Amino acid sequence: MKHTVQVEVGGRSMSFETGEVARQAGGSVLMRYGDTVVIVAATKEDRVREGIDFLPLSVDYQEMSYAAGRIPGGFFRREIGRPSEKETLTSRFIDRPIRPLFPKKWPFETQVIATVMSVDMENEPDVVALTGASAALHVSSIPFGGPVAAVRVGRVNGEFIINPSASQLAQSDMNIVVAATREAVIMVEGGAEFVPEEDIADAIMFAHQAIVPVVNAQDELQKLVANTKETPPEVVSDQALIDKISDLALAGMREVMTIAEKLSRRDRKKELKRWVKEQLATDYEGREKEIEGALDELEKKVVRTMMVEQRCRIDGRVFDQIRPISIAVGKLPRTHGSALFTRGETQVIAVVTLGSSSDEQKIEALAGETFKSFMLHYNFPPFSVGEVRPLRGPGRREIGHGALAERSLKPSLPKNGEFPYTIRVVSEVLESNGSSSMATVCGSSLALMDAGVPVTDAVAGIAMGLIKEGNEFIILSDILGDEDHLGDMDFKVTGSERGITAFQMDVKISGINREILKKALDQAKAGRLHILEKMKEAIAKPRSELSPYAP
Repeated sequence: MKHTVQVEVGGRSMSFETGEVARQAGGSVLMRYGDTVVIVAATKEDRVREGIDFLPLSVDYQEMSYAAGRIPGGFFRREIGRPSEKETLTSRFIDRPIRPLFPKKWPFETQVIATVMSVDMENEPDVVALTGASAALHVSSIPFGGPVAAVRVGRVNGEFIINPSASQLAQSDMNIVVAATREAVIMVEGGAEFVPEEDIADAIMFAHQAIVPVVNAQDELQKLVANTKETPPEVVSDQALIDKISDLALAGMREVMTIAEKLSRRDRKKELKRWVKEQLATDYEGREKEIEGALDELEKKVVRTMMVEQRCRIDGRVFDQIRPISIAVGKLPRTHGSALFTRGETQVIAVVTLGSSSDEQKIEALAGETFKSFMLHYNFPPFSVGEVRPLRGPGRREIGHGALAERSLKPSLPKNGEFPYTIRVVSEVLESNGSSSMATVCGSSLALMDAGVPVTDAVAGIAMGLIKEGNEFIILSDILGDEDHLGDMDFKVTGSERGITAFQMDVKISGINREILKKALDQAKAGRLHILEKMKEAIAKPRSELSPYAP
């Protein structure tokens, strides 16, 4: 039976339809916003995936050329399967807010597919697809802690606009996507033109107000469908085993998690885990995965308790302290610009190449062909974390980090016509212990100045973390990899002395309120200004001349 629910969003009607299309999926909705139409389907396998320690969720967003009345280019004249950068980035930001809302240790392969079927060039399909993904899961039998919804917020002439049109976005000084539940914000991604922290917080809260009616509409749709949710498999814990592991490993884990150097900490932790498994091998044969999981939980508990009770971080820093920074510009003699940026155990070398207009990137999208004169690419080789694996093309993570850094630097670049070069920046991550994307922003800004690109501002980035226990919360500046893994939030903020240029926030808890958001933004600003001072010591302004090797 077909069911339809409508809600007004940004002065326009958004409709949710279910029961007429894609009926063999676990749950499906046809989303309509203006003449933009997206079909989203969510389905799960019935077979349990044994022995996994991750959520087996895949999310794919695809834009079909026929949605805009276009025939794909290329020899085959069809969508050939490789997603565009826009599709990859949208798949990522659909995945990020829904992933934390699945049951803990959900063992069934689950897939969400969002297909853009029609687009009107005024109503962006990405936020419609994210909202549709939540709705499809909500009307399915799949257990899901939603619903969530997403809107885009812009600002024109000082006034916030929900889901601005393409023409309004062209005049806006911010472009922010916010995803939230009824109670709290759970994901933010966007860019801005040097906007103050307070204005960003206001925009996010303004977006949350607009999201609540969309969440309510999904609840209304679910009541009409009257679907029955499956009961997640019970997570059974052997408390006797957990206590035994705690007795064996607690003191050692406390010692391990105060070792500042990453590789030494990793090796010592491996030794400890190996020893614990040996001690339990006879009595708990065949339960190695369970023991490993209990040790991981113990590690998390030790680190969080250390921060809350002892007010101390893994590497001994106070909560708002930035790791030591070293910078070298002009490191590569034959490139057009370069900078080596090291912050703690995270290190990148950023390289600038200048080209002519013929080097611009051609992009085929639903809106037609466009050309891009600034590109930033992020590479993350396995040696940067002491691992061995085959080299392949960039994955979703690499594409996402590159796009964030590109968005961060774009407001500082000379406007069209002022600098007649195509600019490509490549960030090679040489070492990583957290915040490599933010090191990429810093290194790339320095490399642009070394290349003589007349940027308006130096731009720096910092990653913030969160530890929340009950009503108490701690904001961490410049987080380590382990602090990211064991904490509750990863909030990346970039900008200059004048204000914010980009940010990206994901949380692993039910959401954050304005108090947490405001403190994180203020603490990030203090850290960013500190980093900018260090950058200024290395190179205070763009070089007056280009490299002799530039075209």
